[in-house]
Amino acid sequence: MSDITLVDVTIHIDKDTDEDTRNNVENGLRIIDGVTSVHMPKDKPHLIVVEYNPEATSSSHLLTMVKELAGHAELIGL
Repeated sequence: MSDITLVDVTIHIDKDTDEDTRNNVENGLRIIDGVTSVHMPKDKPHLIVVEYNPEATSSSHLLTMVKELAGHAELIGL
């Protein structure tokens, strides 16, 4: 049995992003192969914490997806 390595990344989006867009971002991230968790705190709607398997996807792929859905995004932590 092999161990799966998981890492977290925090992505910042515009604080004024509407709820529909945030929902689309969350759903879009959840369907990416390798993503195990997406957390978008209600009290910090501009932050997204994504846990993923780096052997299945990359932080740059996650960022690209968020940019496509939210218009603006940037990595703020790995």
